Amino acid sequence: MDNAFKHAWPWLALASFLIAMALAGLDVPEYSHWRHPLALRGATGLPGAWLFNAGAFWLPGLMLAYAGGTLRPALAGRGGVARIGLTLVQGSALAFAAQGLLPLDLRQLDAPANRLHALAWMLWWLSFVPGALLLALRGRHGPGFAALSLVAAAGVPLLALLVPIAAWVGPAQRLAFLLWFGWWLLAARWLSRSAVSGPGSAPPART
Repeated sequence: MDNAFKHAWPWLALASFLIAMALAGLDVPEYSHWRHPLALRGATGLPGAWLFNAGAFWLPGLMLAYAGGTLRPALAGRGGVARIGLTLVQGSALAFAAQGLLPLDLRQLDAPANRLHALAWMLWWLSFVPGALLLALRGRHGPGFAALSLVAAAGVPLLALLVPIAAWVGPAQRLAFLLWFGWWLLAARWLSRSAVSGPGSAPPART
């Protein structure tokens, strides 16, 4: 697959996410990015909930999980720990998609659907943190990639868990998501570059 096309998957995922956020207020004008969790817009029974979930969660998560698979050649010779790290961040992407497949149910707060959604949300960051740390420690893609992974591994749970209190729940959660997307964007660039120049890659064409 063309290397530039590999880079496009994280960008397409982010574009889908941002478009869904921009259109979230359609038919539900009282919905606020400042005051409400993102998944609330896709709750069962709201107008266009499945479309929002598709754009905000399903498509981005599946595209990033696929993008992770295309980056496996970059880890050739890096050992099993690095491959486990990539598998975990792919699992994080699938858990992100699952948040849309398991929408909230506002009719009953203790409904099984809400517990399943909360589980998917927890798996999203619980998979990402160790995955990013393992790639930072064993990926051997330079200090820039290691620093990015460490910052993302610390920042995502900090924003998702500790900051969202009272009026900050909306902005903090969205910043956590954007930091996660930012990691994918830069990781895809660094890892793809490594795959091109790594062992077994074709030599550059002579002119």
